[in-house]
Amino acid sequence: TAAVDLSCVWHNLEYMVCRWRPGENASSDTNYTLFYWFDGLKNHKKCNNYSMHQGIFVCIFNLSFPKVTNPYPTIRILIRDDSEEIRPVCASENPTTLVKPATPRRVTLSKINDEIYVEWSESDTFPENCLFYEVEYHSGDLDATQIIKVIFHYLQLTGFFSYVENNYTSIPSIDPNSRYIFKVRAKPKPECYSSKLCSDWSEEKSIGEKTDSMFHFVLIIIIPLTVAVSTIILLVYLKRLKILILPPIPDPREILKRMFGEQNEDSQVSKKL
Repeated sequence: TAAVDLSCVWHNLEYMVCRWRPGENASSDTNYTLFYWFDGLKNHKKCNNYSMHQGIFVCIFNLSFPKVTNPYPTIRILIRDDSEEIRPVCASENPTTLVKPATPRRVTLSKINDEIYVEWSESDTFPENCLFYEVEYHSGDLDATQIIKVIFHYLQLTGFFSYVENNYTSIPSIDPNSRYIFKVRAKPKPECYSSKLCSDWSEEKSIGEKTDSMFHFVLIIIIPLTVAVSTIILLVYLKRLKILILPPIPDPREILKRMFGEQNEDSQVSKKL
């Protein structure tokens, strides 16, 4: 009947999210309650923000420690039900192992010469120098995709290294005719926290324009064809215009032939009369 698969994540050093599944023998109407406490807290606290999704219980509660606390105290969590038939579960967690930073916001891109500059906002809830960032990017050309990650302040790119200072880095030697897509995430530094969790990736941002080879191919075919058709139409038009301006001179022999032919016909008619 006891809650199983308890897992908690401390989001951005601001609030804790705990999830668990009901025990195999627990009734469907079991109402689990989560309590937590740690050294320095006068009384245990109860989580009141519950939800359930696809058979999984979720509880969210604010969690912060005094800034003078170092190291962080162990947090103890108790999940039970008012019914004596439900077995309680108690867990002790080192909060530094549960840390998950918030997703970096306001990612901006700029291009100067053959370099792309990437900048993002830092979290204001973490102590200074307790986070590092990963910048992932690739070319928009799917035929030549490349993904480079910035890890532990260094960007490795075909043998070159770029130092990352806080929330800023640059990508050298870019192709000016390609479009690049970037995203950023934060990770806790091991000297500050023991957590292996990283933030979600930021929203993708792109810069540059990808050269469309198909568009160029179409232009190569269409432009000569258009010129050829236009030339033919122009020649036909000029020929007709020449006929209108300079009509052909009649042949005198044809004129005389028609004149004498008409006279012969008139004389023959007169004889018959």
